[in-house]
Amino acid sequence: MKRDKELAASRREARQRKKLKKLLNFDYTLLFIVVFILAFGLVMLYSTSAYAASLKFGNSIYYLKKQMFAAGLGFIGMSFFTKVDYRRWSAFVIPFYTIAFVLCLMVNFVGTELNGSSRWLNIAGVSVQPSEIAKVSVILLIAFVIDRAPKKQRTVQGTIRTLLLTIPVLGVVAYNNLSTAIIIAGIAFVMTFVASPKYRPFFLAGAGFFFLGLLAIHFVSYRAQRIAAWLNPEAYIEETGFQILQGLYAIGSGGLFGKGLGGSMQKYIVPEAQNDMIFSIICEELGVFGAVCIILLYILLLYRLLFIATHAKDMFGSYICIGIMAHIALQVVLNIAVVTNSIPNTGVSLPLISYGGTSVAILLSEFGLALSVSKNMDFDSEEYE
Repeated sequence: MKRDKELAASRREARQRKKLKKLLNFDYTLLFIVVFILAFGLVMLYSTSAYAASLKFGNSIYYLKKQMFAAGLGFIGMSFFTKVDYRRWSAFVIPFYTIAFVLCLMVNFVGTELNGSSRWLNIAGVSVQPSEIAKVSVILLIAFVIDRAPKKQRTVQGTIRTLLLTIPVLGVVAYNNLSTAIIIAGIAFVMTFVASPKYRPFFLAGAGFFFLGLLAIHFVSYRAQRIAAWLNPEAYIEETGFQILQGLYAIGSGGLFGKGLGGSMQKYIVPEAQNDMIFSIICEELGVFGAVCIILLYILLLYRLLFIATHAKDMFGSYICIGIMAHIALQVVLNIAVVTNSIPNTGVSLPLISYGGTSVAILLSEFGLALSVSKNMDFDSEEYE
């Protein structure tokens, strides 16, 4: 009897130690950075979109309300994924990937067209962008494959097979959303690159994706036009060149410390400034100083994800964080490159700042997965000393 009581007490103590360890491991820094960037994004979204929302919808907070609603759903998703052990999702990776593929396929037939693009599905009165769900499905799929067969990633054949798994979703998304397809390919590329000690398959894959991109540009006229507008925006002032030039004017007029919050003049001119071009308004209102601060916050965010990936308990959790890190890094780099006209316009949003309900909700849910991984981090004893 006494032995049973001691055993029960020992089990209770073990459970308490486990709960305490999860509480101490939880990455509060990552959570704070995410909340801060999102809050900043909401402020900038209102500053950027109030005038346009008043003209278009008669309500200056129209875009802000929709973004806050999406953020609320995202925090619910974050809370859920944080509480559930991330390892449980390994059993649902294939079904989730299949659902993402079907949803992306449906967009081509019954999608809702907005601004000339059919990228949304109307589900129960809510517009959902399935390509955002596809990004998460690819992250989970690659992490699952690497976790199950890590040794195969050390061979050229194994790496190519892993990359080929993304082709179904990649092909469907690329049909009407090349920019998102590039991000999905980039996520898969980074994750498999980290898992493999060989470089050859990545040069082959990179050459293949580049060739497919050239074909896409050649056969779709508006993409070729974007290349031409990038090279000579003044010649396409009545089309995409207008947005590029006005964004550059916004960046140039901001100076070192900007015109002050709400002081932008270009937000009245830049088309859809609250979407992909919001970074140009940040530069105008907060100057180079504000832009650099935001970039540093993103770098710190990526560092925390890398820290969690490095100390994850298993490869599945580690590569989930690497995938999320690749997702954020690619979007930040591509968005800023587009706004500064360093690359052709690709229509990539700035994470947690640009207007986009599905993007915000999915990103916050992704961070919930990363926080779940952080709760189970495994440190060497030396790091505690």
